[in-house]
Amino acid sequence: MTRAWIPGTPDAELSALAATPRLVVALDFDGTASPLVADPMAARALPEVAAQVARLAALPDTVVAYVSGRSMHDLRVITEHDDDSAIALAGSHGAQYWFPGAGAADAPGEATEDGAREELWAAAQPIIARYEGAEFEPKTFGMGVHTRRADRETEQQVFAEIDALVAERFPHWRRRAGHRVLEFSSRAEGKDAAMTTLRERFAATGILFAGDDVTDEDAMRVLGPGDLGVRVGPGESAAALRVDTPQQIAALLETLADERAAAQE
Repeated sequence: MTRAWIPGTPDAELSALAATPRLVVALDFDGTASPLVADPMAARALPEVAAQVARLAALPDTVVAYVSGRSMHDLRVITEHDDDSAIALAGSHGAQYWFPGAGAADAPGEATEDGAREELWAAAQPIIARYEGAEFEPKTFGMGVHTRRADRETEQQVFAEIDALVAERFPHWRRRAGHRVLEFSSRAEGKDAAMTTLRERFAATGILFAGDDVTDEDAMRVLGPGDLGVRVGPGESAAALRVDTPQQIAALLETLADERAAAQE
């Protein structure tokens, strides 16, 4: 059962994670590190989240990663990420990676069929353009439709048309629906794959994963003993803890950083 995390109250699971020998802190970005904003490319981590991410990344045997459905290019823009960053990235729901000291790496897997992505883009963009407030997002392995500026009726209509298009042209592509977004990808990886990759890459003995959306539950469900899932906001979840807002994520990360620093003294 998911329980509310109460700032300032001792939490045995969080304290145990803080003392794990090799910690990975993995954060979804939109709605977790950043509030949801109307323009997806305007998203930025809250300053208080960014400050705690930097604190954690500077601690020994501690890795911080952003895990997102965004393509790697867009993820690097919104996280303000440069080549000297100590923060790892998992983009495209775990099909793309960037590792400190090593750079970019795609996950093993089949490439998108030649021309298929562009064919879908060409067919989808005129549909999306007819709906006020709907926005097209090109992705490395597919596309997304954002409706943060649209009303709910418009969202239902544009999603229905795009669903029909993809079902006809690319029925084998993976469909994901999230907060005011519908995505399709030629790759099957989910954030569960990202957890496995990060655990293996950094020899993690414990993972904290925080996310706010349906797609984040893929990662929550593969967390094991010694790990900790944190759900941001409402909704059914496999996470152990729940917070209400990205601001509370900052407070939780501050508590984790304080306890981990103390445990390492």
